[in-house]
Parts: sequence; C-alpha cells; structure tokens
Amino acid sequence: MSVGREFDVVLFGATGFTGGLTADYLAAEAPTGCRWAVAGRDVAKLAALRDRLAVINPACAKLELLHADVTDPPSLRAVAARSRVVASTVGPYLLHGEPLVAACAEEGTDYLDLTGEPEFTDRMYLTYHARASVTGARLVHCCGFDSIPADLGTYFTVAQLPAGVPIQVQGYVSGSATFSGGTLYSAVTAVSRLRKAAAIAARRRRVEGRPTDRRVRGAKAVPRYERTVGAWALPAPVIDPQVVLRSARALDRYGPDFSYGHHLTVSRLPVAAAVLGGIGAAVLLAQVPPGRRLLLSRARPGEGPSEQRRAKSWFRARFVAQGGGRRVLTEVSGGDPGYGETAKMLAESALCLAFDDLPSTAGQVTTAVAMGDALIRRLTRAGIGFRVVDERALV
Repeated sequence: MSVGREFDVVLFGATGFTGGLTADYLAAEAPTGCRWAVAGRDVAKLAALRDRLAVINPACAKLELLHADVTDPPSLRAVAARSRVVASTVGPYLLHGEPLVAACAEEGTDYLDLTGEPEFTDRMYLTYHARASVTGARLVHCCGFDSIPADLGTYFTVAQLPAGVPIQVQGYVSGSATFSGGTLYSAVTAVSRLRKAAAIAARRRRVEGRPTDRRVRGAKAVPRYERTVGAWALPAPVIDPQVVLRSARALDRYGPDFSYGHHLTVSRLPVAAAVLGGIGAAVLLAQVPPGRRLLLSRARPGEGPSEQRRAKSWFRARFVAQGGGRRVLTEVSGGDPGYGETAKMLAESALCLAFDDLPSTAGQVTTAVAMGDALIRRLTRAGIGFRVVDERALV
C-alpha cells in the first residue's frame, strides 16, 4: 500500500505537450501542502519545465525532478515506490505504457493515464489486474477526454433515474478541436492493430466474465438523424462505450438491465458523410506501412495546437436516458477537449485519488468505479459542466 510515501502525486512525461499542460494545471491548482514531482528521462528538459512552472507558482522552484525511463524498469519502480499516485502522459501507450503499469502494480501505487487504446487497457488487465488487486494499486486508464465525459456523464445520468429498474442510455458527443502529434501516433497505432486488438479483447472477456444476476450490453450505433439532440448521430470508433459498460458491470446502481450506445454528432448531412468517409479511409491507410507513414506525417510527437486554437475549442456530451417511467436528458460540457480539459481531468483525477475519501477498490477500475461522485464534484468546481437539461415522466 502507498501510505507514508514521499510524494502524493508524480507526473510522468511532463515535458511532452499534454504533460506540460497537466504540469501547468498542477502548478496553478494543486492544494497547498500537496507534495508533487515531475518525472521523465531528460532531466535537463525537466529543469526547464520547472523554471516555467515557477513563473506560475513560485513554490514550484523547489519542485523535485525524478529520472525515469520506460527502457529502465528499475527507474520506474523507484518512482512508483516514492509516490502514492503516478499519472502518465507518455504515449502511444501500446509502445511505452506497460513498464510503468507494471511498476505501479507491483509497488501498490495508484496509476492514471490518458490512453484511448482498447488493446492496451485489455493487455494491462490481463497482465496486471490480479497483482494490483493484491497490492492495493488502482489502475485507472482513460482519464482524459477518453473517457471521462462518457463514463462520468453516464454515471451522473443514471443517478437521475430510479434505482433497481432497467435503464437505457444513448450518448451523443460533439465538439470542435484539433489534435497533437502524440494523439495522432496513439490513434494510428491502435487502428493498425485491429485484429490483434480483437484477439486480446476476446481473451479478456473469457477471463473477466460477466455479471450473472444482471444484464449489461452495448446498443449498436447506426447512422441516423437524432431529433433529441438535433444532429446527425454516427458510430464513434472510440474506447468510451467499453469503459461505460465496464462501469455498469461493476456498479449495481446501473440496474438489472442496462444498455448504452455511443455516437459522434454533427449538424449537417454532408459533414456526416465526410466524417464517415474520413474515418474509413484512415482505418484502411493505417493497415499498411506507407499509409501509416502518410497519416503520421500530419503531426510530430511533442507538437500540438496553439493556445489560440485551444481557446476556441469546445465539447459537449449529451445523454438521453430512460428507466422506471422517467426520461432524462443530461449534458457534460467544457472547453478544449483534447488538451486543456484533458489536462484538467488527469490532474483532478490524480488529486482525487491522492486526497479524497473514496470507495475501497483495487486492480484495474474505471473513473466511475474508483472516484465517481468525488471526481464529478472536483471537475464541476474546475469548470466542467454536469447538468440536467430536461426530465419528465414517460406516458
């Protein structure tokens, strides 16, 4: 267990694009007395980061710099052994993520990341869930835009409906944003391995099992115009619905028969057609080396959208749910989803694990299972909206 550790939070990968934004957030918002540090393989870059953070918060001039490298497992074990919580922004996680998960699982240290890679989360479950359950480590993946709005948004929505009844939820996500080089590399890596990912997912299903006294299922998403949200709804090839369904299997509050469907929404039909075509083309290109090189040429790791571009970005996730004779429409909303709000979500998740009174959990768990109401309260205070838009009785 991680009681009595030197640090409350260590941020690994703080010199990267999203890692730097997360460090900025912690410098500005970490509570007085929070003992945090930054870790990475290049101490000179960490020192330059510390100088920048000291402008935000002079106390950061004394921030400790920890050497840690994914090619050097003992360095990761040393960092994990000194901290209660380690948050990682080092992707693609399929290529770089496992050694830190292994270190945290072994040391009983809570671990967070920003992955949206289904194969990675499945591999980590198969390899480290059992050990983390013994040591007490909470391994919480997908702590950014993938998949906090969907996971906590559904959790929030379910809480608005009667308990102990069948519940149906449909999620609709819209927004305006661009991506960094790291995000592009993670996405291309993931879609280039679809067959391997499917095989690993099947292995996980056999090992993990399903509830025997409740039904939890995904609702197939098909392209359509959805009047409830006034937009075209498209299937979204993201990890979000998998995360939502894992929360539903773990929490009885989701009812005896729960279903969830996940969609991307756009306002106009031509845009919908272009999005579907673009996704299909990208998946095909990612299957062959020349296509992957073409996709990856659009951005380099460490690069990302400007502050001006991020300031114009936004997201909105709406959830239409019904159960127990009630219908509810809820919304989770915020600013720049990929970077500004993702950094906020990761940082607040780390602080939540470190300081809040939470349910007793261990092993690989979702944000809803590990943090639930406490994290919603934190994110609401930090400016991410959770609200009920409409509720009524079904007739």
